[in-house]
Amino acid sequence: MTYAHETRRRRTFAIISHPDAGKTTLTEKLLLFSGAIQIAGSVKARKASRHATSDWMEIEKQRGISVASSVMQMLYREHVINLLDTPGHKDFSEDTYRVLTAVDSALMVIDAANGVEAQTRRLIEVCRQRDTPIITFVNKMDREVRDPLDILDEVERELGMPCVPMTWPVGQGKSFGGIINLRTQAMTVFDSGSERLPQDFETIPITEQGQLAERFGMEWQTAMDSMELATGASPAFDEAAFLAGKQTPVFFGSGVNNFGVMEVLDALVDLAPPPRPRTSSVLVNKQPVVKEIQPEDSAFSGVVFKVQANMDANHRDRIAFVRMASGKYTPGMKLKVQRTAKELRPTSVVTFLSQRREAVDEAYAGDIIGFTTHGGVQLGDTITDGANLLFTGLPFFAPELFMTVILKNPLRTKQLQQGLDQLGEEGAIQVFKPEIGGPMLLGAVGQLQFEVVQHRLKAEYDCDVRLEGCQYTGARWITADTPAELREFTNAYPQRMSLDAAGTLAYLCTSPYDVRLAQERFPKIHFHPLREHAGLALGSAG
Repeated sequence: MTYAHETRRRRTFAIISHPDAGKTTLTEKLLLFSGAIQIAGSVKARKASRHATSDWMEIEKQRGISVASSVMQMLYREHVINLLDTPGHKDFSEDTYRVLTAVDSALMVIDAANGVEAQTRRLIEVCRQRDTPIITFVNKMDREVRDPLDILDEVERELGMPCVPMTWPVGQGKSFGGIINLRTQAMTVFDSGSERLPQDFETIPITEQGQLAERFGMEWQTAMDSMELATGASPAFDEAAFLAGKQTPVFFGSGVNNFGVMEVLDALVDLAPPPRPRTSSVLVNKQPVVKEIQPEDSAFSGVVFKVQANMDANHRDRIAFVRMASGKYTPGMKLKVQRTAKELRPTSVVTFLSQRREAVDEAYAGDIIGFTTHGGVQLGDTITDGANLLFTGLPFFAPELFMTVILKNPLRTKQLQQGLDQLGEEGAIQVFKPEIGGPMLLGAVGQLQFEVVQHRLKAEYDCDVRLEGCQYTGARWITADTPAELREFTNAYPQRMSLDAAGTLAYLCTSPYDVRLAQERFPKIHFHPLREHAGLALGSAG
């Protein structure tokens, strides 16, 4: 049996950008235009009761930023679109990197005034490593912005890939007149207002040169000249190059004014790829053999790329977000967690419209489904309906910042343990438990992660904690060729040994020299700055 018809209808993509480029607003508008939500929330309105649908955590509503990735599903033009909104803040880049392993394409949002910014560069690197196809949306064209040719030039330079304009702006800022759609050869006239729907905008074919020139004057002529330059200097759109991550189609618009968004939604259906095959290792006679798993295969398989505790504060539940790689999900299926070989018995299985959840009747490769569990599932776990597959590639980076957790009320030790276990499994923070005892250590990529964890320990587990600095500045996961070598190393550095949330052994260091010296003393020990799967350290030594 093959599910090719269903998998071809799927599009799974992430929205990526630097903070404040308008990513969450664009997410809202895509949901609005596909009919998934009736009213788009404002991200900035902290006092207002309307918060963006994709920002649900209390701290996000207070700060007006996204710190957790959200998942949303919508139906548009007979296609099922799975959209993952990622945190733009650099302190949460790990969560974003993991989300990028679960998508088939990315929508990059660029602020037309600021161009390509630091966080966007880092995310692009991750997309480039995986050859993820990227669609670019240049936002905020109704503000005072840079010249569109300048922006294209910068995108090309920074991304190292040619841009292919799909729409072109006429004017900018106060004189922003609209966009020319190169695919339909028509101009959509700009009219500000966040309540407008795509059908409310006036469209004029560009064959009506006289009417357009009269109406938009110099702006029209300037736009035609710069568009000619841009299209003359750009290659024609090449589907194969785009799918290989070697070319990016570019759209212009204003997300907050619902303008230019429909063209992006259509491009996601027309250009973005359906689910692709995924590489897995399969055990044959107890030996791992690499195999390509096709999305339309009948057997169910998927990867846990995110775990979120306490999405519903009343139920203390945990949701494992699973990106389906193959097969079909139906309620009541028998599923197995490959790492533990245990049966997965979820209390419910849902699809998401951000915080709204709906029970799943069926799901196919490309879909993101949430298993509500009370534990037993970790980031990176492979879930199947029986086959012994193992998907890898979910990255954990060695943290660069460390804090010691001090509990203000010692009677809450059990709650603290539970909170750290769950937040560690979720990947919100990395938790290290020293082998010789003593307080737990938290490791993070960015400072804001500590603040969020402190906030969540108090709000969700009723644990008031103080975070104190400690001497550690890094960690490396360690492996050895033989158990005896590993034992010799751990005996030599007992005070430096700790276990992370997945039970993987890590060496804590106070400076980069520590690793070098330890490596010289024990050349047969491997030090890994990256861990790709529970209990499995991968990556280059160092």
